[in-house]
Amino acid sequence: MYPLSKDIAQNGNGKHLNGRTSSVGTQHSDLLHSPLLVNTERNGSFDDGSFCPMFEEAWNALRRSLVFFRGQAVGTVAAMDHSSEELNYNQVFVRDFVPSALAFMMNGEPEIVKNFILKTLRLQSWEKTVDRFELAEGVMPASFKVHRDSVRDLEILIADFGETAIGRVTPVDSGFWWIILLRAYTKSTGDMSLAELPECQKGMRLILNLCLAEGFDTFPTLLCADGCSMIDRRMGVYGYPIEIQALFFMALKCALVLLKTDAEGKKLADRIKKRLTALTYHMRSYFWLDLKQLNNVYRYKTEEYSNTAVNKFNVMPDSLPDWVFDFMPTRGGYFVGNVSPARMDFRWFCLGNCVAILSSMATPEQASAIMDLIEARWDDLVGEMPLKISYPAMEGHEWRIVTGYDPKNTSWSYHNGGSWPVLLWLLTAACIKTGRQEIARRAIELTESRLMKDNWPEYYDGKSGRYVGKQSRGNQTWSIAGYLVAKMMLEEPSHLGMISMEEDKQVQTAMRKSASWVG
Repeated sequence: MYPLSKDIAQNGNGKHLNGRTSSVGTQHSDLLHSPLLVNTERNGSFDDGSFCPMFEEAWNALRRSLVFFRGQAVGTVAAMDHSSEELNYNQVFVRDFVPSALAFMMNGEPEIVKNFILKTLRLQSWEKTVDRFELAEGVMPASFKVHRDSVRDLEILIADFGETAIGRVTPVDSGFWWIILLRAYTKSTGDMSLAELPECQKGMRLILNLCLAEGFDTFPTLLCADGCSMIDRRMGVYGYPIEIQALFFMALKCALVLLKTDAEGKKLADRIKKRLTALTYHMRSYFWLDLKQLNNVYRYKTEEYSNTAVNKFNVMPDSLPDWVFDFMPTRGGYFVGNVSPARMDFRWFCLGNCVAILSSMATPEQASAIMDLIEARWDDLVGEMPLKISYPAMEGHEWRIVTGYDPKNTSWSYHNGGSWPVLLWLLTAACIKTGRQEIARRAIELTESRLMKDNWPEYYDGKSGRYVGKQSRGNQTWSIAGYLVAKMMLEEPSHLGMISMEEDKQVQTAMRKSASWVG
């Protein structure tokens, strides 16, 4: 394999924690051994004898992004772009590291992932405050960086829990991605010892207790603020965004596999199962939209008070946007962006829908319908560079009101209809699970035509993704890793097992006993 790159120097000020290293070995499973080990002998050659210079260069770029703490690789920086050092692209983000972690595990290098899991777990134990307000114990950091104190000759970790982020919002998704990654590590290596460590079990319990806490909610979904996920700026996704609900669903399913079956674990598992049953019903019933359901919403009556109400959230039919009627194909459907009282956000959000497929939050029929939609609306959702993070873009008065005149989220840019290459790995995984690999191949071919030539941008602008994003960073690590994961997964589909979940039989039984869901 390629040798690890030298330490990446970083600077910063803030809280710190003296880090400790771990030398615990891992056990490898033969079930998911990758035939795509990247080493100096292979030079980017695939099993079919073909050669891909872009694949080789992507691995070189990914290794250059590695961050070291006391001699151990603990993550990858968000971007190797030093054009604007005041930004936080020199940090290791939890969500950003996921595709990097998958790439390393597919390449037979799980130790990097193990180090990352343990280091972020230690950061979770910090006392966390934002403007003198103490955050919940289970919150995971958005990111961290390594600071080298030359005076004391010491390396320390500096974490960000939202106190320096745009809008000062604590990430809700970090904890979910952490649990999902822990399960992926266990699935890849066949090594349960990491997940069974008391500190890992405690870390999971803290995250889950935070999300499963009882309150005034009448919905099983999680109430969230704008900026709490990959869409980290004001974009009108406050409430119950599909991305968070799908990640929440998947993290709950992963936790059921990882929790110990002791008294405390069984008690928490029972709570998870009850929540999963309710969440499954809720998401499939109220978030799903296809042509039939769209026509139902179009004909909704309002002000229905009884238990027999059809329009349970009092959604106003006049709130249906004009674009959705043309966007919805005869065959196809998707999970809408948000549902709450008197509100249904009809926008398409890629990450949430792909995770819905991978987690089996979507039924097989719904998963197939999402793929049908992507095919039918290829020009809108894929265009010249995969993949639209959201569709359509907000413009004019709506953009001004919803984003607050955000100059970064202008129409068809960044999170407002921009195209993000990192989403390629999620699309590819969803395609493999649904048996639609031809969609993934087509998307990968588009990516290979430009991504490396454009210096691995963070995102693209324009209705078809034709232009490199106006504030896009180059050498964006998750754009690089997303391509690698997509390529390796398509070459060896068994890698899908790291990140895919099947529907739980108990949930299926409970769903059959409950009232029939719409769609």
